Amino acid sequence: MTIITDFYILEKEFMIKWGIIGCGRIAQRFMQGFDAVEGVELVASYSRRPETVDAFVAQYGGLACRTVEELLASDIDAVYIATLPDSHAAYSIAALKAGKHVLCEKPVAVNLAELDEVLAVAKQTGLLFMEGMKPPFYPLYGKLKEYLINDPIGPAGYVRAGSAVADCPPDHPNYNFDLIGGSLMGIAIYEAFLALDWLGPMRDIQTMGRFGETGIDMFAIFQTLHQNGYAQLYCGFDMHGKGDALIVGTLGHITIHKNWWNPAKATISYLDGRTVELNEPFTAGGLNYEIIHFCELIKQGKTESPILLHELSRQMIAMIDRARAQIGLKYPVER
Repeated sequence: MTIITDFYILEKEFMIKWGIIGCGRIAQRFMQGFDAVEGVELVASYSRRPETVDAFVAQYGGLACRTVEELLASDIDAVYIATLPDSHAAYSIAALKAGKHVLCEKPVAVNLAELDEVLAVAKQTGLLFMEGMKPPFYPLYGKLKEYLINDPIGPAGYVRAGSAVADCPPDHPNYNFDLIGGSLMGIAIYEAFLALDWLGPMRDIQTMGRFGETGIDMFAIFQTLHQNGYAQLYCGFDMHGKGDALIVGTLGHITIHKNWWNPAKATISYLDGRTVELNEPFTAGGLNYEIIHFCELIKQGKTESPILLHELSRQMIAMIDRARAQIGLKYPVER
């Protein structure tokens, strides 16, 4: 049996066995998408808190592991790392050295130096490593890129995007300084992707930001110069922002409507007065699309995604590194 998706094909007979490290909010979201994908099986899960992994396994099945070593020794092909950013690099390296392919939630490391350590191990082991940056795998984003091939807006020269979420609960890890919280790491990594994807490598950056009581950045605004143009971006946790994105070219502009990082609708407005609406609803929470892509790469024996290249991940975290440096945000692990 063959399962057809918007982007990829997965053969049901090719079963890929997964383990999950971290059983919190994003792991729950991951499983919503995972359950909609054929040809995958959750075999084992691990969390630093036994009660969390027990509850997770009671809901989704598989083995509840008491140590990460137990999980990595289990019969799995791939690992999804759903912990907080403070441990992403360490778990990625451990999983790769144990012979497992790795899909790691964004941001994949605290800084560029950490990510380069991970990528060196990935290269040594010859295994697949990919950042869980979801927007490019959504149907709308793919259809938008495809549509513009034949009806372009001209070269993109400006991107404006951002989000500020004022309803984040006070116990959310986003406020935790030691666990690499903050709006630049939690939200702006998405904006970094968008700017780099449409405008190319960053050449310069100017950042302003302010801090909260826990030491993390509560709001930041930054503008960037890229190889092909300019971007103006923002992120925050104490104001309510719109969450849409604007991409401007010489022949028109694109609005990806909120929330642009879970894209479902875009409007293209052309210089000649035409307007084109693209509507591509997503299913199962949306993470199913990156899971399907990742599994297809495993089947093909790939070590890197052609859509989310390692170099793109490097450029994203490097942009955040420079933004943090300009406002003076340094985490305990970097001191």
